[in-house]
Amino acid sequence: MIDLKSGEDVSRMRAACTAAARVLHDLADLVVPGISTAGLDAAARGLMLRHGCESACLGYVVGRLSYPGHVCISLNDEIVHGIGAPDRIIREGDLVSLDVVVRRDGFIGDNARTLLVGKVAPDARQLCQDTEKALMAGIAAVRPGSRVGDISAAIQAALAPGGYGIVRDFVGHGVGRKMHEEPQIPNYGKAGTGTKLLPGMALAIEPMVNLGTHKIIMAADGWTARTADGKPSAHFEHTVLVTETGVEILTLP
Repeated sequence: MIDLKSGEDVSRMRAACTAAARVLHDLADLVVPGISTAGLDAAARGLMLRHGCESACLGYVVGRLSYPGHVCISLNDEIVHGIGAPDRIIREGDLVSLDVVVRRDGFIGDNARTLLVGKVAPDARQLCQDTEKALMAGIAAVRPGSRVGDISAAIQAALAPGGYGIVRDFVGHGVGRKMHEEPQIPNYGKAGTGTKLLPGMALAIEPMVNLGTHKIIMAADGWTARTADGKPSAHFEHTVLVTETGVEILTLP
């Protein structure tokens, strides 16, 4: 069932998404060689307090697992849901994906970005640029009366020239009072198919793209998803609102 946001809901979502964008923006400034991912996670907690929100990731339960971090920090071949740890140190040349999901006044703000640390391999840099462009292509397909498949197809078409592996095990989704709501939004698909978009729908659009295969493996922690071939991955995400006339990006910094 799709949750269409009222005017009051939208105001509260804007505030939550603004907070999420500010946390991600400030946290990105701290990503430098030598900092531990545990240090980044601790910094994220402080930034959330500063911006009047709390982590929606911390304590999130899937099956019997409870997520132990304030933000998801994924390095290089880690696709999503990496966990900060004292011995996971950021190095020159790393790709660092930060997925910041916060709760404020009963609503969720969700955004993600992959950062380049210093001198990065050219193909990995291109991967990040193309993944961000694909995100914007998907957002550009959002308008009242279009369909989820239009978003999916736009993302897939933007990525096709690079021959990348588009992750299939994790997808975008509706968002609002909960982190994951309907509809699901794959990053590949056929235009004109899927759920019809209506004003008041809030969507987290998030292409996750690998330099090699689309296939994944799960780490022993039960959370961290990695590329099956060990090649780098990139992840970009915005929360958007379907408006009467088009789309509004809620998580602009």
